[in-house]
Amino acid sequence: MLTNHVPSSNHVISLADAVTMTTRYRKNRETVLKTIYVADAVLPTCETFNKAAFSTYMNNEACKAIRIYYGMDEDLCLHAILVGVNEDNEDMVETESLLEADDEVILEEGQRCPPMCPPASVLNEPQ
Repeated sequence: MLTNHVPSSNHVISLADAVTMTTRYRKNRETVLKTIYVADAVLPTCETFNKAAFSTYMNNEACKAIRIYYGMDEDLCLHAILVGVNEDNEDMVETESLLEADDEVILEEGQRCPPMCPPASVLNEPQ
């Protein structure tokens, strides 16, 4: 379903729901993979981004939301890719000058777990 509207939800869920969802993901994340990829940490538990990285979005009046895409590196490991979204629900990228767009803000390179995992919490405890 296509929509030209930015979501109006506050996106808040309870900690209990977050625990349930992250636990389900950790429990099932390797089951979607072919056996040859299971031990390769193809799917992350989480990714951490610096607060300063988000200030570029928050300080841009035209940015009304942040969209998360998922991409893969050369080792086929999943990564979150974040991009600003305008009021028409469009990615804030210049497709005409995509190869020359040094001023576009697309975030990736988060601290990926594994291998660089945060301290244990109810959202990332091992099974």
